[in-house]
Amino acid sequence: MRTFIRILFFALISLHAAAQPYPTKPVHIVVPFPPSGAADLLTRALGKKLTDSWGQPVVADNRPGAGGNIGAEAAAKSAPDGYTLLMAAVTTHAVSMSLYSKLGYDLEKDLVPVSLVANVPHILVAHPSVPAKNLTEVIAWLKAQGGKANFASQGNGTLSHLEFELMKSMGGFSANHIPYKGSAPAMVDILAGNVVLLFDSIPSSLPQVRAGKLRGIAVASSRRSPVLPDLPTVSEAGLTGFAADSWFGIMAPAGTPRDIVAKLNADIQKGLESAEVKEIITRQGGEVMGSTPEQMAAQIKGDRQKWGRVVRESGAKIE
Repeated sequence: MRTFIRILFFALISLHAAAQPYPTKPVHIVVPFPPSGAADLLTRALGKKLTDSWGQPVVADNRPGAGGNIGAEAAAKSAPDGYTLLMAAVTTHAVSMSLYSKLGYDLEKDLVPVSLVANVPHILVAHPSVPAKNLTEVIAWLKAQGGKANFASQGNGTLSHLEFELMKSMGGFSANHIPYKGSAPAMVDILAGNVVLLFDSIPSSLPQVRAGKLRGIAVASSRRSPVLPDLPTVSEAGLTGFAADSWFGIMAPAGTPRDIVAKLNADIQKGLESAEVKEIITRQGGEVMGSTPEQMAAQIKGDRQKWGRVVRESGAKIE
């Protein structure tokens, strides 16, 4: 009964919202990650263009925690009127369902796609002590170590962790997983040589690669990075079919009127075409990834299947 009343209540709100011009007040985009990260920078850059277009403030609302699930749950439980959106990520919508035993919302029912925004890929980096110059040599070296080599990740069940688990599965080798609480401490230890391999973001890794402190091995995504055009993808380097796109995209609470979703999608595409937004995305080592809601839904579905399998095979679980 309570569920029916909630649905009826939000339906009435949606009908009222649909009858008004949109937007007529500030729009909040929940960022389920800390400030200054890729999701935050993308939100603020896109939000500025939407603010200019709409004449209404677009506010980045950072709510980090629980791998992005705190912010995602807050957005999912918001009124479906277009005034609270979510900057979703592959971690919140393709990993969490398999990784977390309990979520406070339903990923499939409580949020609807609006548009993909960008793909900000990770790269595999190696400490110089690893006597390998490319992925084929790295895998051969790992096999020779017999499972004794240590690889770092940004945390248990993060994309950084699962990318390596996928590589282990496809490459047929074993290695020890050393999880850290984020990119920064993992980077400290790989620079010290305490761990020797890491999938990490391009903004974090690129300065170390250019300084010769780490060796860039391959790009995790399905396409090369525009800031590292000579670095092959993992698929090109030998593990054909490997693809770990670290995408970000806008979602809205389920029940948001279709005309509002359509307006959001159209205005986001315009924002993504601006030089300012493209520059922010490129600076992160990424690429613009605008889409229709249907294309974003297909991306989520495919990634859920892939990463769900990797989570199960790795045994990663968070209560």
